[in-house]
Amino acid sequence: MSDSKLSPLPSTDRLDVAARLRGAFLGADFTADGLLELLGASAYAALARSEVVPALRATRGETPLEVLVRLFLLQQPVARARVEGVLPVDACVECGWLDPVGDGEVVATVDVRPYGGPGGEDWFIVSDLGCAVGGAGGIGSRNEGVVLGVGGASTTLAGITVRTPVEAALDLGTGSGIQALHAAQHATRVTATDLNPRALHITALTLALSGTPAADLRQGSLFAPVEEDETYDLIVSNPPFVISPGTRLTYRDGGMGGDDLCRTLVQGAGERLNEGGFAQFLANWQHVEGEDWQERLRSWVPRGCDAWIVQREVQDVTQYVELWLRDAGDHRGDVAEYQARYDAWLDEFEARKVQAVGFGWITLRKSAAADAAPSITVEEWPHPVEQPLGETVRAHFARVDYLRANDDAALLAAHFRLTSEVVQEQVGLPGAEDPEHVVLRQNRGMRRATKVDTVGAGFAGVCDGTLSAGRILDAIAQLVGEDPVALRDRTPAQIRLLVEQGFLEPAR
Repeated sequence: MSDSKLSPLPSTDRLDVAARLRGAFLGADFTADGLLELLGASAYAALARSEVVPALRATRGETPLEVLVRLFLLQQPVARARVEGVLPVDACVECGWLDPVGDGEVVATVDVRPYGGPGGEDWFIVSDLGCAVGGAGGIGSRNEGVVLGVGGASTTLAGITVRTPVEAALDLGTGSGIQALHAAQHATRVTATDLNPRALHITALTLALSGTPAADLRQGSLFAPVEEDETYDLIVSNPPFVISPGTRLTYRDGGMGGDDLCRTLVQGAGERLNEGGFAQFLANWQHVEGEDWQERLRSWVPRGCDAWIVQREVQDVTQYVELWLRDAGDHRGDVAEYQARYDAWLDEFEARKVQAVGFGWITLRKSAAADAAPSITVEEWPHPVEQPLGETVRAHFARVDYLRANDDAALLAAHFRLTSEVVQEQVGLPGAEDPEHVVLRQNRGMRRATKVDTVGAGFAGVCDGTLSAGRILDAIAQLVGEDPVALRDRTPAQIRLLVEQGFLEPAR
C-alpha cells in the first residue's frame, strides 16, 4: 500500500468466492487456535506488538496454513503455484482478494485476521493492509481513510457488551465490523454505520468471510443515518474518541472540540433505546481544572436512563499527546513537525483548562421505572477485571432495580446468598487477637474488594439463603451483646452496598 492511496478493496458481490475462501481457511486451520499452535506463544504475542519477524521465521514451510499466514496476515508475496494448492486463485484475482505481482507471485489486497468468537466460532476480521497486526502501529500517517483491524479497544467493548437476545442492534462507527459481527449472534437485525464508506465495505467483507448474515450498512456520522422513528434494544460504539486539535485521522479523531463527540453520542442514545435496552460505549473525557470529572460525566446521562460509568485509566496531557502521536507514527517523521504537533495539542488543552484525560466504559440502560430517580454510578476502577463482563454489566442493573424496589424493611425481610468466588481476608498485626479490618474480595467479574466491619463479615459469611437478613442480625446481636434494634437500624446501608457491588444476591 502506498502512502498516498489506499488499495482497491475486494468485491462484495461474489459471496460464493467469500464462502470458498472461508472453506479454504477452515480446511487449512487458518483460525485463532491454529495460529497459536503454528506460531507458538512467543511469536503470537509478538504479532500483537506489531513485530512480525518471529512469525515470518515460523512460516518458512509450504503447508497451506503457512501460505495463508504469510499471504493474508503478514502481507508477503507468495508464489502463485503455492497459493493455487490452497485457494481458487483465478476467482480471488477476479474479485480483488489477490493481486498478481512480480514474477509469478500474488499478494493479498487486505489483511485478514482469524478471530475466535465467544462461543468458539471461527471468524475473520478484514482490515486495510498493515492494520490487522498490533493495532494502528503508525498506520495513520499513511492515509486518513484507513480501516483498522482487531485491537484492545474493540475486544474490550465486545467483552463488556450485554449479550442477551434482542430484536434490533445498532453498531455506530463500525470500522471493520467487529461489534456488528458479535451483535449478529444474538440480534435478529443489525444496523452498522460509519462515516467512512471504506469501513462499510470492509464490514461487509468481514461478515461475509465469517459466514454471518449481512447487516444493514449505512453511511453517516453518529445517529445521522438512523431514521427518527427507529429504536434499538442494543447500541454499541467504539467511536473515534481521541481528544485532538482537528480531524487529521478518521479512525481516531472525532472532529468535535474536546470530548463533545463522546458527550453527543451518549446524550443522543437515550431516545434511540427501547425500554430495558442497553447502550455501551468506550470513551475519553476531559478532567478540567475546577470541575469534578464525575459530575461532568453525570451531566452526559440522558433522561430516562440509568448509567454505570467506569474510569479505567487517567493520563496527564503530556502522556496523552505522546500516546496518540506515536499511534500515528509521527515520532518517526520530521522532528520539527512532530514538536509542532505536540505543541499545538498542548495549546488546545491549555485553552480548555484540561489537566488530564480519562478513558473508560459508559453503559446506559433505558429504565422501565420512568417515574423513579435514575441510578447513575460513576466510579474509578483501574484494577484488573475478568472479561467477558457482559453478564456482570447486566447483573449490575438488575441489582439497581432490586434495590430501588426494596426499602430497608424489605431488605431485612429478604434472604440473601454470598455470590460465588468471594473470599474473606483478615488484615492485622501478626499475633493480634482481632484483625484491624476485614476485606471481602471477588475473584470473578470486576474483582472488587471492600472493607467490612465484624458484623458485615459475619453477616456475609452466614448468608446462604436460609435465614432472612433480620434474623441473621438478631443472632449476631445476641453473640456480640448488642441491641438488636440498633443493629437492625444501622446495618441496611451496609447490606445495600454489598448487594450493589455484587457480593450478595437475593436468594428468592
